[in-house]
Amino acid sequence: MSALSTHHWDRRSVLRAAMGLAAAGGLAACGGNTGRDGGSGSGKRLVQYFHAYGEAGTEQAIRRYAKAYKEADVTTQWITGSNFESKLFASLLTDKAPDVFEFHPQIQLIKSGQVADLTDLVEPVKDDFNPADIQSHTVDGKIYGVRMIDDPQFFFYRKSMFEKAGVGVPTTLDELLATAAELTTDKVKGIYLGNTLHPVVNPMIWASGADTLDEKNEIAYHTDGVVGGFRTLRKLFTSGDLLLDAPTDFWDPSALNQGLTAIQWCGMWAMPQMQQALGDDLGIFPFPKVTAAGKQAVTNGGWSMFVNAKGKNVEAAKEYVKWLWIDQKEHQEDWSLSYGFHIPPRISIARSADKLKSGLPAEGVRLFNEFGHFDNIGWTQAMITALEDVLADCVRKGGDPESSLDKADATVDRELQKLFG
Repeated sequence: MSALSTHHWDRRSVLRAAMGLAAAGGLAACGGNTGRDGGSGSGKRLVQYFHAYGEAGTEQAIRRYAKAYKEADVTTQWITGSNFESKLFASLLTDKAPDVFEFHPQIQLIKSGQVADLTDLVEPVKDDFNPADIQSHTVDGKIYGVRMIDDPQFFFYRKSMFEKAGVGVPTTLDELLATAAELTTDKVKGIYLGNTLHPVVNPMIWASGADTLDEKNEIAYHTDGVVGGFRTLRKLFTSGDLLLDAPTDFWDPSALNQGLTAIQWCGMWAMPQMQQALGDDLGIFPFPKVTAAGKQAVTNGGWSMFVNAKGKNVEAAKEYVKWLWIDQKEHQEDWSLSYGFHIPPRISIARSADKLKSGLPAEGVRLFNEFGHFDNIGWTQAMITALEDVLADCVRKGGDPESSLDKADATVDRELQKLFG
């Protein structure tokens, strides 16, 4: 769900880019309908912002949940097209800001006092949330945001194409390149990593035995293994086996479903669409390890709900978030499982999720649990962009990874100093 929209780019990066602009005061206030003219109810009026999810029925579900809430009139702004980020973060700088909005854990929101402390909401049920989701939303012992869905990302592949080529599932990055070469024909490319290649930066780092930042919030990605990983990705980029400039980006399953590629990096949210199109001719595997010291990796994306701490209705907004994303387990399960496949962050709901207990969905849950990596709240957009620039220089242009990483280090160090001193 996190990436299926009308956009042909990595929504996660663009959202964080917009946050960086907003924090710098670079976005102007937006006008238009704020949604504050609807309903009567108890007299309390709340506005919530959602981006337009790609799965059918999602907008209707969110509006249905809001309508069921009796303590306030909740209006949903369902932001279509390419302007969710700009509208959200521009509005947060004005008195027309939403009371509640979805986003990802982002430390600038906390440092700027933009999001409310929700510890009192989450603490009573903290043990029923995936501990990694709690950790990724916690700063100085306080919890900001309530996770709505967890969205693991891994490689999907066509089993029949593997069988025809006589290849097995790769467990190392070198094997992945060799497998892609065997799968490539005059009509099908061996592998697709998305049009920007950005989705595989972090999993490549993790699979190299490294991380973005360590527990002391210091650089952890500049290792020999990561340098080697970038060099290997360069080989893939120039091999002719990588699908480039596909009609839709990695978040959409069309490249695999339509036979443009034999392997595609995508999210579990798209699994039902893929199963409908391909039936049993579908398998999954994590990003393969890059070094002997590394480990296969799965990216965990997802969305969380935040309360605008600068809004006019903070307490009412918190009550609504508690009602929907803490108390209403039926709605939480519906949101996770009825519109694509997502792993509920609530342990009790995940355990009772029959749709995830067998077959390929169960395998996705296993990979998520064994190899998943969650958001690092201190990894900012400037840092993300710095590593994406390394990829652009080394993989697309053939530059030297060591020099590019040195340049990235300078940017990341500046950001770390601003955030942590």
